[in-house]
Amino acid sequence: SGLSQQYMVLVPFLIHTKVPEKICIQLTHLNESVTLSATLEYAGENRSLIADVVSEKDTFKCFSFTVPMSSSQKAAFLTVLVKGPTLTFRSRKSVLVKNSESLVFVQTDKPIYKPGQTVLFRIVSLDEDFHPLNEKVGLDPQRNRVYQWREVELSGGLTQLSFPLTSEPIQGPYKVVVQKESGTSVEHAFAVEEYVLPKYEVLVMVPKTITIQDEELKVAVCGLYTYGTPVPGLVNVHVCRKFSSSSSNCYGREADAVCEEFTRQADIRGCVSNVVQTKIFQLKRKGYEMEIEVQGKITEEGTGVELTGTGSTEITGTMSKIIFEQVDSHYRPGIPFFGQVKLVDGTDAPIANETIRISIDGNKYKANHTTNEEGRVRFSIDTANFTDSSIHITVNHKSELNCYDSEWVTPVYDRAVHRAPQFYSPSKSFLRIEPMSQTLRCGSTVMVQVHYILKPEAIEGQKQTVFYYLVMAKGGIARAGTEVHPVGDGEGELSCLRLPLGPDVAPLARLLVYITLPSGEVIASSEDFKIENCFANKVDLQFSPDEGLPASNTHLRVGASPGSLCAIRAVDKSVLLMKPEAELSPSSVYDLLPVKDLRDYIYQGHHFEEEDDNPCVTLDNIILNGFTYRPFSPDGEGDAYSVLKEMGLKVFTSTKVHKPRLCGVSWDHDRAMSHGIFASYGNSEKRAYNAMVEDLSHSPMETIRKYFPETWIWDLVTVKSVGSADLDVTIPDTITEWKANAFCTSSDTGFGLSPTVSLRAFQPFFVELTLPYSVVRGEAFTLKDTVVALQALSQYGVSTYAKSGGASTVTVRSTGDFKSEFQVDHMNRLLLQRVALPEVPGEYSTGVTGEGCVYVQTSLRYNVLPKLGEAPFVLQVHTVPEICDSSKAHRTFGIAINVSYTGKRPVSNMAIVDVKMLSGFIPVKTSLEGHHQIHRTEVSTNHVLLYMEQVSNMTQIFSFTVEQDFFVQSLKPALVKVYDYYETDEFAIAEYHAPCSKGSI
Repeated sequence: SGLSQQYMVLVPFLIHTKVPEKICIQLTHLNESVTLSATLEYAGENRSLIADVVSEKDTFKCFSFTVPMSSSQKAAFLTVLVKGPTLTFRSRKSVLVKNSESLVFVQTDKPIYKPGQTVLFRIVSLDEDFHPLNEKVGLDPQRNRVYQWREVELSGGLTQLSFPLTSEPIQGPYKVVVQKESGTSVEHAFAVEEYVLPKYEVLVMVPKTITIQDEELKVAVCGLYTYGTPVPGLVNVHVCRKFSSSSSNCYGREADAVCEEFTRQADIRGCVSNVVQTKIFQLKRKGYEMEIEVQGKITEEGTGVELTGTGSTEITGTMSKIIFEQVDSHYRPGIPFFGQVKLVDGTDAPIANETIRISIDGNKYKANHTTNEEGRVRFSIDTANFTDSSIHITVNHKSELNCYDSEWVTPVYDRAVHRAPQFYSPSKSFLRIEPMSQTLRCGSTVMVQVHYILKPEAIEGQKQTVFYYLVMAKGGIARAGTEVHPVGDGEGELSCLRLPLGPDVAPLARLLVYITLPSGEVIASSEDFKIENCFANKVDLQFSPDEGLPASNTHLRVGASPGSLCAIRAVDKSVLLMKPEAELSPSSVYDLLPVKDLRDYIYQGHHFEEEDDNPCVTLDNIILNGFTYRPFSPDGEGDAYSVLKEMGLKVFTSTKVHKPRLCGVSWDHDRAMSHGIFASYGNSEKRAYNAMVEDLSHSPMETIRKYFPETWIWDLVTVKSVGSADLDVTIPDTITEWKANAFCTSSDTGFGLSPTVSLRAFQPFFVELTLPYSVVRGEAFTLKDTVVALQALSQYGVSTYAKSGGASTVTVRSTGDFKSEFQVDHMNRLLLQRVALPEVPGEYSTGVTGEGCVYVQTSLRYNVLPKLGEAPFVLQVHTVPEICDSSKAHRTFGIAINVSYTGKRPVSNMAIVDVKMLSGFIPVKTSLEGHHQIHRTEVSTNHVLLYMEQVSNMTQIFSFTVEQDFFVQSLKPALVKVYDYYETDEFAIAEYHAPCSKGSI
């Protein structure tokens, strides 16, 4: 045969240690047996990757190899040698060897913790194929090391650990730091705070963006309890557009923003919706922020508890813009030029059924297209008559207004422009993979269409052509093979390639297809196919039933590959409302991959571009009609080398992959593969309840709700051979929605992750209380409670909770002259009313008149004062101010303390000053700082503890500030006690009053 012998070796320029890598070789037109070898010069030694004797005339196959771990990532050299009796090819190129990294992540049971709670967390280690790794890790919450573990061994790729927080930790952010075997670290943050879980959330719903021509803004504010029902109450909404700057502070809030406000009662869905006219906000005027801020505040009916939510809407002057979602980087004459654009408005919403105009270089191509329901237009342009070195594709929607004003915002209609250079082929033979712009479903198989033109003179009489294909994923060669097709007439041809899509090629499969012509010319094309993030281990989680009563039983089933080790977590939705966290998701796991998309020859500052060692070409000038024409190399033309480089593949070959270089002309391959997308221009049947009480003489069974965890399930389970594991669990007493998910690891199928599922814990009647932490006997406060009865389960419920019902009067009398009445009607039916009894002990009676049902309860609490003895301390306490001299003194005041030691010793031991807070008051923590004589401060429930190293006969003076957290009437005095830490019988007691406690309302 007169065909020249050819070889090509392809290998990723980035090689990872300790994991299988692939190198693919192609040998064609051999007429003798040859020895093929590939040697890696790495870490001071030569390592053979391939040593094979090839006798077949045409061969294409891939070899797997593994490189051992090194102390650091290093540049290496790969030498390929093909040697036969009459044939010798040798090529040496640089590659980068990098130690493979395990994929490690940390999961905590919650994103936020209270002092004294236990932090539960898991460590998971996977390889780059998402299979579990049982490596050893060191673990340390960094900086101030509160806990530390060394050489933690993982089983099944994961482990569970925990540690308790002290009752007085430093509040703020914490980190769990895991050190991998490679020495690199992974961090996971959580917070420690004193908090009360919200019982409902406020959702502010506004459009993400509006344009300057929009006349209306739709605003909705909704309140939703954590157990999924609407919040009744009053909703106040502020809609504001701020000025860019305020020139004066003299005019109050009016100088800050233009605002619209409305207040309404929440509807049956717990929402208030309104259409706000935007005229007041002057959207087309400059001098304002290009944003509208919305604040919604809901005051819960019956309790007065307020929660606020916020939202914002961006204002844009862009009326429409066109985006190239996919477009060919080069054009190949005779091969269709593919592209897809999307037309969106300023809010990024697609514009459907709208005409756009696509043109190429003025008159080469012009066509109108109509957008589909998604605002998209997919186009294919015939390039058979195109001869220019490059083409410019312009897509227009509407012409812009030529208006420019410093006071007004001009509407903008963006257009898109793309430059596509011609692809180089001396034989005018071309190959192009037809793109797919959508994200493809994992587990499916797609038929990829390949367009090609093979000129008869280029194939030299061959009856069939071999298509070589290779799939890159996660930085390595995932698959390779060949397809044989008959030769056509040299015009446009079409073939199909079957491409299965699985987790091994997700999230991005990069397909290379090429042909080697008898002349040695290589024609090639590559295309990226986006695949949904997926895992081979299919995990699902299901509660049965998915709604239940507190303390009732439910069933939880986990489905996964047999033998999988599964980690399950279920937490109170309230925790996630308080501090939303980035949930574990397929995308967050895929983001751990060190390489998802290997391109060019650049990685972390390392450049591995190779010089073209082919000799340059000298061409003579041409003289025609007295004019001299000098040959030039068009800027940006693509060639097979640029396609391979874009794939991140090093090529060792005797074929022609480079476009010839003109002598004296430099060539920049980076420019050759520029995609050329420019920035866009411009810019009353009631059901009877069968469980009615039939005999009132029988006492009902009382259920005490006392199990209120924030983390419900935190377990590891092993999946049985049937592919599932079952857990019988008891629903906690919390009325809420529980959010649960699970992930599993398997040595066979690897990692898997379930979607988040919910279980709603609910009962028809329950009470939620809003009250101060504690009060003293004799004090009075309004106990706010919410009685939740969402189903008409009984006549009792109908009588008590129906708004249409009558009113009742409850009278409380003593044997003396005390009498108090409560009025209960549909307006205050949810309010627990209370009165303090003036004389205890005493005899009292209650009576009820009217219509309906009421619940009456008495309670008695004690406040026992300690006995005073001979005190070795002198303690004086007073408030600042001491009298109620202003309205501010009702809400905040100082507590001044004077203390000295008068005991038998010269000085006391370490002493503690224990200040009990007045009911409804809390300390201002910042005021507790900066006292040099106070060595430590603790705020414990309703006490403030001040630690002093010692107390002498010299009076020590210090003070701090308190503020009202909850209004309490008829405040009683509170005690301050100072005592010796080691001699606790040495103490002194004093009391203090609130400045406005007498007769306050």
